[in-house]
Amino acid sequence: MRKLLTFALVGFGAQLVDGAMGMGYGVTSTSLLLLAGLTPAVASASVHLAELGTNIASAVTHWKLGNVDWRLVGRLGVPGAIGAFAGATILSRLSTEAAAPVMAAILLVLGAYILIRFALRPPAVASARVSPHGKKLLSPLGLVGGFIDATGGGGWGPVTTTTLVSAGKTSPRTVVGSVDTSEFLVTAFASLGFLIGLGTAGINFGFVGALLVGGLLAAPLAAWLVSRLPAAVLGVGVGGLVIITSLRTLTKSVDLVATNAGILRAVALSAWALAIGIAVVRHRRSSSSPERPEARDDELVTAAS
Repeated sequence: MRKLLTFALVGFGAQLVDGAMGMGYGVTSTSLLLLAGLTPAVASASVHLAELGTNIASAVTHWKLGNVDWRLVGRLGVPGAIGAFAGATILSRLSTEAAAPVMAAILLVLGAYILIRFALRPPAVASARVSPHGKKLLSPLGLVGGFIDATGGGGWGPVTTTTLVSAGKTSPRTVVGSVDTSEFLVTAFASLGFLIGLGTAGINFGFVGALLVGGLLAAPLAAWLVSRLPAAVLGVGVGGLVIITSLRTLTKSVDLVATNAGILRAVALSAWALAIGIAVVRHRRSSSSPERPEARDDELVTAAS
């Protein structure tokens, strides 16, 4: 019972992060599940199975709010599903000893990317409700995003959402709504890959259900949280958390990291504190300036996700 409650709290916290930033459910929950002792493949499989439910709820919400560009969903989601299936198949076949450092390294890079992005590079703003991007960008972007999402236990949002929003050619609400909707395809095919590769061995569906329940309970609270806590500060906090937990996993698997664990941890904590300070200063400066219509639009996107 205690474990079920722990997993529900993990799902709850991860969904709060995802609802506030439009990304982070998989990265956050997988990092915490690895700390709880699950193997990399089982952790990623559990997260993706739980995400099936939260993806449906998110997709329906964005569709009703008119945030979905279905052409973008198809061009991004189909290659994303292919990449996710391939990533899940590869991860399922790796031994636990080989998979742990691979997943930790991917999560470390994603954590650093999230931290730097929210601390130093605010997203660009656009108003187009239909994406002008074609297959030359979307197909490889979806393929890479799906592969990283499956092998890293998360990463679809950090890879695809940040790329498309930073390009500044599509309204943030359309990007987030379409990426969240296409994520169902990615999650479904990643789950299929894990089920084929692992069967149901090692997957505790009670844990999956607890993750799902926690995530669904957090969804409405996330909309409230985003109006109280700056997304940039939350993003930096999550990025730092993922970096620290990934370093802990690498300490157990990579001798070079284990030998310099103290130094690396000190550097990571210092960088995390500095990034939080930068994010807070940026937020105060933006709060003191006149509110822009684009900012209100972006806040609505984040609350809806």
